[in-house]
Amino acid sequence: MSEFSDYMTRDLPTGLRLIEGGVTAARGFRAGTISCGIKAEAGTPDMALLVADAPCATAATFTTSKTAAHTVRVCKEHLAAGGYRTQAVIVNSGNANCSNGERGYRDAQRMTELTATKLGISDPNLVMVSSTGIIGRPLPMDRVEQGIAEIQVSASGGPDFARGIMTTDTRPKTVAVEFEVGDKTVRLGGSTKGVGMIYPNMATMLCYLTTDAAVEPAFLQDAMRRAVNDSFNMVCVDGDMSTNDSAFVFASGLAGNEPLREGVAGADTFVTALRYVTRYLAREMARDGEGATKLMIVNIHNAASDADARTAARDITRYIIWQCAVAGGDPNWGRLIAALGASKAAIEHDKLDIRLGDVLIVEHGVAADYDQAAAKQAMVGPDVYVDIDLHLGDFAATAWGCDLTHGYIDENATYTR
Repeated sequence: MSEFSDYMTRDLPTGLRLIEGGVTAARGFRAGTISCGIKAEAGTPDMALLVADAPCATAATFTTSKTAAHTVRVCKEHLAAGGYRTQAVIVNSGNANCSNGERGYRDAQRMTELTATKLGISDPNLVMVSSTGIIGRPLPMDRVEQGIAEIQVSASGGPDFARGIMTTDTRPKTVAVEFEVGDKTVRLGGSTKGVGMIYPNMATMLCYLTTDAAVEPAFLQDAMRRAVNDSFNMVCVDGDMSTNDSAFVFASGLAGNEPLREGVAGADTFVTALRYVTRYLAREMARDGEGATKLMIVNIHNAASDADARTAARDITRYIIWQCAVAGGDPNWGRLIAALGASKAAIEHDKLDIRLGDVLIVEHGVAADYDQAAAKQAMVGPDVYVDIDLHLGDFAATAWGCDLTHGYIDENATYTR
């Protein structure tokens, strides 16, 4: 375990072991990446491919945007036609293939057809497709076709895949774990990208999870939705939802366990593993937010309902003026009071307690007797913890965000140049 950081192991549930490999840690998966000229920077990976040895049970969630990318439509159609079984996913970065009319739809379909042909998959419905990057520019299909023709995959290609899906990310985001299901060892790994336009309302940016567990499809979809709701739906960089958000989990079944479903031994461990992997990846997205220097962790305690806890936590992370205070290390708790007051969650002003780190700064809605220097110190360093007790019930939630710096403006002021 020494090769993994304390940060990775801090919240690792009992029974899970961290391993290397990302999306190829699980049996039956290969991956790779290539630079084919979609991105302007020569030699930068801009296409990635993930393929399974055989069709996998698949669950997915997608953006709720009314202007969703063509890839989202194609994936939904393919999942329905293919019986929620998938064998490959082709991803390009640097171009979102969104708002390109009928051409965009045809290009997305063409990417799945070319990938199916390359891999010897008879049914293109078994191929998913994702795009990420600038909206409104048609894909350079000559380069895309060349990239698909030339890309190579391997069982050790998980780390390369994580780099190939990046856009403005400064580093790849990947993790994998193994655990026991009965007398079988099961693996689950994943990679994600996305550090801007992050305020998902379904899934996130782009996310790919793989497991060699045998899982019944209905159980897999339910477990995925619950994990996404508790992880990617609780992360915010800038309060903006993307047009391309897609998250998948592919289950090869090669671990040889009894198919997991409610009540089967090991099903709860699988759900726990899925929750850990998705929450870790969500947190890494916020930590790597465009221009970010600090990760914000917001914990809401004793809310009147689960919905209230989730709403209050998310509202804090997307409150721009508080994000600026985090950037400057200013313990201006008035910003937090204002964010809670604007929230649709049930709030009673005179019951609020707020802590920054270990420092109680607000008690029963008014300033506590606290050390200002200690409060400022709680705002220093890479992680800023905000704990808010609403004293209205028994529900809790955690959300992750980041500070807002000049770096975010610099990144987005000239994004299409």
